[in-house]
Amino acid sequence: MAYFAVAARFLLLTAVGITGNPSTADAASASPASGWRSDLDWAALTSKLSSSASLIDTSYDNYADECGPEFSQPSPTNHALIDQPSGMCLPHLYLGWEMSWPRPSENGHLNQIYDQIFEDLSNPPLVEGWISDPTNPSLNLPSKVLFPIVASDVVAAVNFAKENGLEISVKNSGHSYQGASSKKNTLLLNMNRYIHYAPTGITNCDASILGSTVAEDLTNQPCLLSFAKNKSSLIRVGGGENFDKVYRAVIAANEKEGYKYHVVGGAAGTWGGLGKVALEVQQEADSMVVQLEMVLPNGAHVKFGPTEWEDASAEGFVVPCTKFVSGVCRSNPDEHDEEKWIWESCPEDFGIDFNALYFAVRGGGGGTWGVVTSVFLQLHDYLPFNPYYFNLGAEECSAIAPQFAEFKAQYMSAPSLLNVTKERSLACGSPDELMGIYCYGEEDVMQAWTRFLDINNSTDPANVACLFSAAKAASLLNLPGVPGYAELTMFANTNDRIPGKVPDSPAPSPVGNQVAGVLVPQSWLDESEENLKTVLEHATNTPYYAFGGAAASGSDQSNSLSQAHRNAAFMTYFSDDYFWGNLFPKMFDISDKSNFPPVFGSNHAGFLTAGPLKEDWTKPCPREWTFEERREKCISFQEAIYGTERLARLEAIKKAVDPQIIFNCMNCIGNNLPEASKSKSEDEKDDESSPAEPETPLGNSDEPSGASFVSSFEAAISTTAQRRKALLCSRTGARLILGEAGAGVDGESL
Repeated sequence: MAYFAVAARFLLLTAVGITGNPSTADAASASPASGWRSDLDWAALTSKLSSSASLIDTSYDNYADECGPEFSQPSPTNHALIDQPSGMCLPHLYLGWEMSWPRPSENGHLNQIYDQIFEDLSNPPLVEGWISDPTNPSLNLPSKVLFPIVASDVVAAVNFAKENGLEISVKNSGHSYQGASSKKNTLLLNMNRYIHYAPTGITNCDASILGSTVAEDLTNQPCLLSFAKNKSSLIRVGGGENFDKVYRAVIAANEKEGYKYHVVGGAAGTWGGLGKVALEVQQEADSMVVQLEMVLPNGAHVKFGPTEWEDASAEGFVVPCTKFVSGVCRSNPDEHDEEKWIWESCPEDFGIDFNALYFAVRGGGGGTWGVVTSVFLQLHDYLPFNPYYFNLGAEECSAIAPQFAEFKAQYMSAPSLLNVTKERSLACGSPDELMGIYCYGEEDVMQAWTRFLDINNSTDPANVACLFSAAKAASLLNLPGVPGYAELTMFANTNDRIPGKVPDSPAPSPVGNQVAGVLVPQSWLDESEENLKTVLEHATNTPYYAFGGAAASGSDQSNSLSQAHRNAAFMTYFSDDYFWGNLFPKMFDISDKSNFPPVFGSNHAGFLTAGPLKEDWTKPCPREWTFEERREKCISFQEAIYGTERLARLEAIKKAVDPQIIFNCMNCIGNNLPEASKSKSEDEKDDESSPAEPETPLGNSDEPSGASFVSSFEAAISTTAQRRKALLCSRTGARLILGEAGAGVDGESL
């Protein structure tokens, strides 16, 4: 990781000097039939769009003129990038090139070796020449962008793509380290201008008018499920609303009604745009999502959510177990006016299993299952917010920074060492930076800090004062306290370009995360105090403490988050050589050599993420190999995140939901299947209007490691897609299918 940090410092030097011609976005919007794939009848698509929707041609010049200059600003912000007229900007400049690597390549860098990227990026003049070249074949930018306003715009776009053999990419902010939000030779749906529901989207459920059964059109389903979780408030969020907009909507309601609501979200205000089916605030994915509304790859506009559930508290879960998921289809998908929408039972030949889709969407990554047009999120009861900061800038405090890192690890992951209860430990979390601890409700941070110093014979009052309560500091300075995390970041924001908004975290930069963090199992830490010390000694960054508690017990047992994610104490990074050979065999069960376990967290996984050698899981994927060799002989990005079995299950669902692979984003589920060959070039136009059925990859020598499981999962989906299934919740969290075909594969539902 130190090597990566050196490369990143060089990258910062290359973020200037991009030039181009004046923006053509406005001109392009007037002639949507021009430019990329001008052989297609784009006028037929525009005729179906709402009056405010915009379909434009885009080019490298847009990216250069609109996006490039922001990276040389003294205080760059993704808020500015999001609102650029072409809709192409990304939070990390090099995401505009394949693999975030501007070196010219005709085959996506398959013939280059891993170490070459760092050699290249340590040569700023070389890279500057590459990023200034509008003909660079490594550019990975869409040439057509649609800004949908209403769901019917999305329906029209997906149907047009399906009929003409096009791929679709989806973005709002583009917050994807793996590069899933931008792709060449695709129709990009930029959801940023999509209708906003959050400002008026909070619902306080009234049991007296709901009834006790779910309505056929699912209108009361979100509230009934909320009551089953002992909650009563929801917020509807549009597919183009990031967390800044959601947070500000909740803040406005709290200020008006008295603080009563809490929404779970990410640290970055510019993260999101649920249209990409991100839903990556995964620690609370089950308790957050109550109902989904999507446009699927087949062009259907659907909404779906659990309609049968049962209490699972006896098994240690804090939310009900989902037994059955129902969905409805909109029978008038061309209608722009939402008040006239009609939701009815889906056609008999619909062929989509909502149980499988609900499983896949929640935790199965973004950009690949369709387009979320809105989602009902669970609101929780408000709890007092207590942030703490370590004064790293003071010399006497900097000297004990390693001790503070140890204290934070113990408080979060081994609280009994400090006589702190698990409940008070779980009230707090911390991002992957040293200074902050953020708590909701009752906690014991200051008392535990004093106790830690006492145990370590370091009770100097100056050391105790290194950690302080933000509320206490505000009081001493006669400043108002802050009632929540979003309010704190807005109050502390020093970027005068975004007043009143939740700022970026992190701010735009040339390159984002390059690899993925390991999900360190809590059970392994519990085996010995020495294990925690080993992690702190060998981790290459500060651990990311956003796990435990509801990450494990908050599951409805019908989602695709890996068990590693559920069981993690925290996420952190290690050098490849040390981790695979030393820690991996101790942390994870590798006794079944046909079933690689999930290891990495998906939320921060970067574009260079890979597992170990397929033939020896204790050896890292060699850096001197080409990316083509690494793809063939090493555990893939997807398999290292989901594990062999879960990946196979998700790939089977992908093939059922999107057989044409219309949604085919970088490192997304299905992206490494043989059907998902790289995008057609602009010259490959023969027979585009009649796409061939994808070939079945089973038995193909190029199949991903998990593909040996896919056929049985596909058979189970085929058997159950057209019939109603009852799902049985078990004590182990496994899922069973009951019906004519008996239990599903390995006791798992699809």
